[in-house]
Amino acid sequence: MAQPGAKQTKPTSGRGHRGTNQSGMRAHNERLILSLIRANGSLAKADIAKQTGLSAQTISVIIRELEAEGLLLRGEPVRGKVGQPLVPMTLNPDGAYYFGLKVGRRTAQLVLIDLLGGIRDMRELDYRYPTPALIRDFTRQATADISAALGEEPRGRIAGLGIALPFQLWNWADSVGASDADLEAWREADLRAVIAQVVDFPVYLQNDATAACGAELAFGKQRAEGDFVYFYVGSFIGGGVVLNGRLYSGRSGNAGALGSMPVARAGEAVSQLIDLASLSSLEQALLAAEQPCDWIRESPQDWGELSPLVLDWVDKAGQAIAYAIVSSTAVIDFEAAVVDGWIPADVRRLLVESTRRHIREFDLDGLNVPVVREGSIGIHARAIGGASLPLSERFLIGRIERQGGN
Repeated sequence: MAQPGAKQTKPTSGRGHRGTNQSGMRAHNERLILSLIRANGSLAKADIAKQTGLSAQTISVIIRELEAEGLLLRGEPVRGKVGQPLVPMTLNPDGAYYFGLKVGRRTAQLVLIDLLGGIRDMRELDYRYPTPALIRDFTRQATADISAALGEEPRGRIAGLGIALPFQLWNWADSVGASDADLEAWREADLRAVIAQVVDFPVYLQNDATAACGAELAFGKQRAEGDFVYFYVGSFIGGGVVLNGRLYSGRSGNAGALGSMPVARAGEAVSQLIDLASLSSLEQALLAAEQPCDWIRESPQDWGELSPLVLDWVDKAGQAIAYAIVSSTAVIDFEAAVVDGWIPADVRRLLVESTRRHIREFDLDGLNVPVVREGSIGIHARAIGGASLPLSERFLIGRIERQGGN
């Protein structure tokens, strides 16, 4: 996390982004400058000019305004051998705050993040199964409590709330032990509109796995890659697609629905990825062996010593994800495939190793296989991804496509 006074970092390529000196494009230029500073950690005006083509005057005016808004901080001058010293500009973590709401199978999570993606506060709610009314009441109370704890001036910098929501929750009845009638309210519910009635800032909504992909794009280590396919292993595995440095959600917001991808294994019927690489499949295997499984949900940071049954699941899940990666690569020439999830870091590492190993078993003639990497956000990726929705609307040039904003 870059801090005021940090040494200037080497600028990245900027992926070809260019600014315009026309006054009508001021908002675009602001997002461009903030995005470049975010990607590099810190940048001086001269470096911004080289990467954007904007005039020195335009950059100076915008930076002064962003400083006045509290969004940028001025670092210590860096003196070279000749010329004026360069003054690196960094993002002010306290310049803005965003709420992210994750709705899960057994828990809801509300986080408050700062401008750099750091979690400042968090609230959680456990339940047997979610309902719109339950999520509404939790969000109303949790946002009020967190806002009150911030204090008056920082509270005024809360700029939005993003919801990371699995689509078609009414199909969850069997998996959460609810009746069809219990979850039927989700069929007609517009959760964005419901939440917008109990908070006083803009509200956005995105599929939960796509939102997690957005967190990786906005705050993770994959930002240098223009195209990557993303897998998030939760109760049900899902995914996302990033093209040209932008999160692509598609016509209906369901692009990257990788959990539904058909996966074939030798001697077995074709299944969907969701049936082979989700934590629910691990739960089913544990229950079939009459072993407890609550620790999967309750201890996502540490599963302790991994049993042979868990290691078998890791191997099979890696094989299924490998199949999905190779299939995806035949459609889009991805630079990377990223795997993250509601799993401990050591399990994620083993899952990536399993995926890489199984990819090598495929006939890869005619394909450029992407590099398979671990995700860098972890268990809070969906909630942080929700919070990145309003942040991207204001501050990122590769904006995330999302539903609404009141």
